Amino acid sequence: MKKTLVSALTTALVVGAASTTFAAQNPFVDVPADHWAYDAVAQLAKDGVVTGYGDGTYKGDKQITRYEMAVMVARAMANNNGVAVSGNDKALLDKLAAEFGDELNNLGVRVANLEKNADKVAWHGTAEYTFQHYMTDGQAIDGKDSRNNVLFRLEPSAEVNNHWHVKARLDADTDLDTDKANDADHDKVSLKRVWAEGNYGSMTYKFGKFAAPDDDTITDTPFSGVEVGYNPAGDGVNFIAGAGRVNSPAALNHEAALNAATGEYNNWSDDVIDSAANYQYVGLGLDKGKLTGAVRWHHLNAAGFNKDGVKNAYSNSKTDEANIILAKGAYRFSKNVAFKGFYAQNHDADYFNKAGSAELDYKGAQAENKGSYGAWVAYRHLGRNAFVASPWDVINIDNHGQKGFEVGGNYAMFKNTILTLRYGKGKDLQTDKDVQNLFGRVNFLF
Repeated sequence: MKKTLVSALTTALVVGAASTTFAAQNPFVDVPADHWAYDAVAQLAKDGVVTGYGDGTYKGDKQITRYEMAVMVARAMANNNGVAVSGNDKALLDKLAAEFGDELNNLGVRVANLEKNADKVAWHGTAEYTFQHYMTDGQAIDGKDSRNNVLFRLEPSAEVNNHWHVKARLDADTDLDTDKANDADHDKVSLKRVWAEGNYGSMTYKFGKFAAPDDDTITDTPFSGVEVGYNPAGDGVNFIAGAGRVNSPAALNHEAALNAATGEYNNWSDDVIDSAANYQYVGLGLDKGKLTGAVRWHHLNAAGFNKDGVKNAYSNSKTDEANIILAKGAYRFSKNVAFKGFYAQNHDADYFNKAGSAELDYKGAQAENKGSYGAWVAYRHLGRNAFVASPWDVINIDNHGQKGFEVGGNYAMFKNTILTLRYGKGKDLQTDKDVQNLFGRVNFLF
């Protein structure tokens, strides 16, 4: 072992002797006893590679901190206490070094070489069950008043080198009512996203198919293209711009007949004119701790906005563009209470061209903390044509859009298991009919 590394590890061991004192000041969240790394350390302790605390004990029933785990890993890396490390233990030690890389670096232990030996592909995902029930004056929306769906999602991230990662999302879903996939074209696992992401200091680059910014408000769909982001450390202001092609309502005709009595459009036709719309966005973001926000412009153009000069509901006549301006923000009043909202307007749409939301949040379920919970109340006005794609559930953009109140809550029933419930009550923006929607979901995260 190189002398410089031995010297750094010696420093780590000196600090480690006082690990109980430092643990109380440790800024990292405690690692629960069922964390995978806890079992790995326990196995290394059983094999004699890790000896535990300074008094020679390994407190297997004690919830230890990430700092304390890092100290144990540092000791094992330094000298293995004279014990030869087997192949299985070496693999565990390499994974632990990668897991606790930040803490080890703070202790003076460089783990870059070890990280190269650890697994380069990280897998995360969810298995979820979703129930939805739609009501409009007692009538079903789109001929169906309920939905029971299960979805399995994988999100791998693979390291290419120190600057680049390749990431993806794969989905497979089933409609429990029909026992088949919701989309007949995707009976098997579907590749929803795949992109390369590079980080060079304050600059971030993305190439491929990935989520656009503002997918929490008006753009909840991936698009194919490129993105450049600039996020200088310290000042809290960031810049982002992207361009590509997106499959969204922008690619549809939406040709409609104008009702002279109401000034609204009826008899919509969703004939596909373009397979996708050209898409660009640019804007600034702000992150000042308690205050976050962004102002962005989203631009789309597709032949579906205008067919043979016929005026349609998405945009003004004789134009094939949509220009959506978005402003959003959030402010955290305290650890438990926060407010967030947004406003969007499509300046090229004739009707249903505005969307906005105001939401008050209390706490929030945390996947890693069993028993944590949250609740919220919101008012939303969601005109269909102010969206690239909508993330909203109970007040949504079905037909022309809806407005109304939403209440909801979430609860961590077990570690990495979250139950979410929502209820919305409001009006259809065109017909003014009553709308009541229910939504429930259970996520099993891994």
